[in-house]
Amino acid sequence: MAKLLKINTFNSEKGELSVLEDFLPGGVKRVYYIKNVPADAVRGGHRHKLTKQVLVTISGNCRVETDNGFEKNIFELNSHEKCLILDPEDWHIMNNFSNDCILLVLANQVYDVKDYIDEPYYDLVANE
Repeated sequence: MAKLLKINTFNSEKGELSVLEDFLPGGVKRVYYIKNVPADAVRGGHRHKLTKQVLVTISGNCRVETDNGFEKNIFELNSHEKCLILDPEDWHIMNNFSNDCILLVLANQVYDVKDYIDEPYYDLVANE
């Protein structure tokens, strides 16, 4: 199930230091970021077989909608001091990106097209 966590952030006269540690089983194997998303665009639209991810907005904000087959949630990522943990079963979309949004994603698996499940849960039930 998706969950929102606070990122440890330390402030000093030298600036801010935000630290993500021990969030992903198996460690980080892939890092990517999403930016310059048109205002009406929707990203994601899938879940995974194995991949667990951590999402954090480095700049700006966006919304993440999740569905794990039992529970649907909407998360507002509007601070670099919080991150969203997505389990493999969390079908998700990202939308409502601000113009300055940079969404950083850390994953515990390398990219593999066979790891993606594109159908939302309600489609799977309707087709049985």
